[in-house]
Amino acid sequence: MNLYDSLPDAAPTVFGAEAVADFSYDVLTVDVPVGSWISSLEIARDKLGCTYFDWLSAVDEAGAGFRICAHVASLENHRVRRLLLRTTVPHSAPSLPSAVAVYAGAEWHERETFEMFGIVFTDHPHLVPLLLPENFEGHPLRKDFVLAARVAKAWPGAKEPGEGADPDGPKRRQMLPPGVPDPNDWGPMKGQLPPAPARPARTPARPERRAPPPAPRARAPRSAAPAR
Repeated sequence: MNLYDSLPDAAPTVFGAEAVADFSYDVLTVDVPVGSWISSLEIARDKLGCTYFDWLSAVDEAGAGFRICAHVASLENHRVRRLLLRTTVPHSAPSLPSAVAVYAGAEWHERETFEMFGIVFTDHPHLVPLLLPENFEGHPLRKDFVLAARVAKAWPGAKEPGEGADPDGPKRRQMLPPGVPDPNDWGPMKGQLPPAPARPARTPARPERRAPPPAPRARAPRSAAPAR
């Protein structure tokens, strides 16, 4: 039997005592501590046969840290076995050893993750920006990143209801997505906009009163047929 088939029950034996595994949607997910990141990748490649590197990225988990995820797969005997290996680094010290020595394909993905989240991959051969402009500041996929561009320039999407027919007519206040500051608190229009009107409290809708159904009409008793 392939060692992969013994998981997730054997995760502490295969990846270490602190490993936690789960299997769902045909993907085996294994969480390991930061100190076991490289050794766990080597186990996945050498012992589980996961020689195919698919992708590596991160997720900003509020209050927990940055969760780095690496998706690899085994393609032996025309059967696909997928493994999602994860670890978490704190927001205060976002650093992790590079996986390039284990999977060469991780080089591009670690550069993107470094650029978007600010996670430093030590021993990376060329950890430089990849996608953003040269003078870009910040890491746009962090949850604390301020989307100031949405204040300086309106979103070129669909208009709010009523804007198309009468541009000078009243319209509802647009909702701000997370990370976008209020234009009255930040940017070129700071302090120049009227305060947002308070929304009236919603009252629960009263159930519709229906008229009671009419009472059934009493039927007159049938008279006895006359005797012949």
